[in-house]
Parts: sequence; C-alpha cells; structure tokens
Amino acid sequence: MFSIRVERFHDLDVVECKGRLTLSDAMLKLRDSMQMEDDARVIAIDLSEVEAIGGGGLGMLVYLERWAHENQIQLKLFCPSERVMEALAPYRSMAKFEIANIQEMIGLLAEYDYPQSLAA
Repeated sequence: MFSIRVERFHDLDVVECKGRLTLSDAMLKLRDSMQMEDDARVIAIDLSEVEAIGGGGLGMLVYLERWAHENQIQLKLFCPSERVMEALAPYRSMAKFEIANIQEMIGLLAEYDYPQSLAA
C-alpha cells in the first residue's frame, strides 16, 4: 500500500510518501499530487517512510525532477532510506536529485513558519 499527504506552506509543498513505491497506481498518485502543485516554488518529497522503490518509481522520480526543472520548481528529496539511496545511485547521472538532510529541511520549514513542534 502507498499513501501520499501534501502539506502546503506558502510556496513550499511537502509531499509525504509512505509505503512501497513499486506499483503503477502509486507512481501515478505521486505524479498527480506533484503536478497539482505547480504554483509551488519548492517541493520536498519526504521519502523517510518509503519501504521499497521499484524501477517504475525511480523512473517517476526522474520524470518529476525534469518536470520540476522545466517549471522552475526546486525539487528536494528528503531523508531517503539507505535502500532508496542505493536504488537512486544509477539514476543520478540522468537527474540532478537534490537530497536534503534533516538540518536543511528544518531550515527550509522555519522559513515558512512550519509549526515548531513538528520541525523539532
């Protein structure tokens, strides 16, 4: 099972993903949630709760990185697991994935007045 929750903070969107990004419906759900947010300046995809990612999910991330670039949106991948990072490695030559660590995300969220209890 795969679920997505999008939180908007001015022109920052945080897309929280949970589960397995392996099936086509999960990939389409991710794509559709991102493309609905085309007025965002920054989109952070939280991958901290993604248990597995398949080739299609990786391809979708490459597609979304290009889409974001074409639409002048900064795309950040937040906290991918070691397994997801290993899967991303071969794709890094095709896409310029920006990986944000916890300190960067806290700083980014602080810019947008994200509730302190959630950012700490």
